[in-house]
Amino acid sequence: MKATSSVTPSDPEFDYVIVGAGSAGCVLANRLSANGKHSVLLLEAGPKDSNIWIHVPLGYGKLFKEKTVNWMYQTEPEPELKGRQVFQPRGKTLGGSSSINGLLYVRGQHEDYDRWRQRGNAGWGYDDVLPYFKKAENQSRGADQYHGSGGPLPVSNMVVTDPLSKAFIDAAVETGLPYNPDFNGATQEGVGLFQTTTRNGRRASTAVAYLGPAKARRNLKIETGALGQRVLFEGRRAIGVEYRQGATLRRARARKEIVLSSGAYNSPQLLQLSGVGPADLLRKHGIDVVLDAPGVGHDLQDHMQVRIVMRCSQKITLNDTVNHPLRRTMAGARYALFRKGWLTIAAGTAGAFFKTSPRLASPDIQVHFLPFSTDKMGEKLHDFSGFTASVCQLRPESRGSLRIKSADPTVPPEIRINYMSTETDRTTNVEGLKILRKILHAPALKPLVVDEYDPGAKVSTDAELLDYCRERGSTIYHPTSTCRMGNDALAVVDQRLKVRGLEGLRIVDGSIMPDLVSGNTNAPIIMIAEKASDMILEDAR
Repeated sequence: MKATSSVTPSDPEFDYVIVGAGSAGCVLANRLSANGKHSVLLLEAGPKDSNIWIHVPLGYGKLFKEKTVNWMYQTEPEPELKGRQVFQPRGKTLGGSSSINGLLYVRGQHEDYDRWRQRGNAGWGYDDVLPYFKKAENQSRGADQYHGSGGPLPVSNMVVTDPLSKAFIDAAVETGLPYNPDFNGATQEGVGLFQTTTRNGRRASTAVAYLGPAKARRNLKIETGALGQRVLFEGRRAIGVEYRQGATLRRARARKEIVLSSGAYNSPQLLQLSGVGPADLLRKHGIDVVLDAPGVGHDLQDHMQVRIVMRCSQKITLNDTVNHPLRRTMAGARYALFRKGWLTIAAGTAGAFFKTSPRLASPDIQVHFLPFSTDKMGEKLHDFSGFTASVCQLRPESRGSLRIKSADPTVPPEIRINYMSTETDRTTNVEGLKILRKILHAPALKPLVVDEYDPGAKVSTDAELLDYCRERGSTIYHPTSTCRMGNDALAVVDQRLKVRGLEGLRIVDGSIMPDLVSGNTNAPIIMIAEKASDMILEDAR
């Protein structure tokens, strides 16, 4: 297929064409259209965010395998996970993954961004990015040194404070962790309750927070059901986007820039389909090479989680409500009337950040605590009273790749993450589980625990714990770094997020992260888009 093609005068023209209306794309659409001077086209492959479960916080469980709003990707068989394929849910609707994620607002550590800067990415240290976190925020606790108020994104305290989550916090303190009321403040280490991207008991995706206030602007056009086919080039300048809506192939021209905001999987896929990527891969699929860029799709990273499930001695878990018809009905009514109760919980109520070794400068494990249990996320809850806590290695060394399997944009890409492919990653997961077990068996939780259901007493040695990680480890849904920022030969974008070696093309999403942040990725992606918006508008002057 031809990767280069001219648009025609009859094709609609905009100053900016944004491909992907997810966590970053909705932010960009709002900010780039705000002054009224620039016309913006926002393309989204999925539908409008009209599915009712998108707006109910606990609805993420219903959307986990809902293909109308979810790309439902799978990895290739993972060598260190016994050849298992790992399910990769990604949002495919207005708001992208911010419409189906677990709603937790965690920025990562100050050191994460300082490490980006130290790797040559000027302007991306913690002091540089903090103003953009604050600009985005409408913090329910009010503004302070670390937080902002009046921004588009609501950041709220947990509505539900159940006895299990409180007992988990008390147990962690008993084992020596400090209580931390703010994981996004002066320091991350400790245990406490998560904050969430919710407002009045409803999800605040970027489609709600950013696109909602902007969608009536005359200079902003939003197209859903619009699957990007390729970026169009004249020489090495990006001039337009070809996309498909239903059976119709359409094109749009960009006077100033095209911005890819399709995420860590779809942005590199679209670049490769457009002739930008490893030359041998492109030629293999009959795609003309616009730019031999071996870094496109390289360096894929993701957080892995390994869960421990406990049987609870009291009927105080979500399992007990979901599995009891009357309680379930009452929970639904309570949410419908008051926006309170079980349906407001995120994918983690309490959390903890700790070090697996005293030699470490900052925590390398995050714990998500949940007052329910299941064999697999998104599936039926257990028929017994149960709760869950998982360990997530914050800074994995393992790197993978994303490569197209076909020149057909509808064919899912080949995703290889290579979880636990280094000794550090294997050791950290095992040590994290050992520390989490101490917390779960501490005095504060003892009255609420019958026993450890999974992995249980049969798994005790380091070798057995490692085998359990291989058997049960899974994603915690944070893919990044496939179009990473940097100055080396494999870096895809520069510090202003312009694609190196090309003109008129930027990437703004989690794919540009030089490496994973120590926490959940939604808040950092929103920050990246806020900062990118300023850079794009500065360059337009």
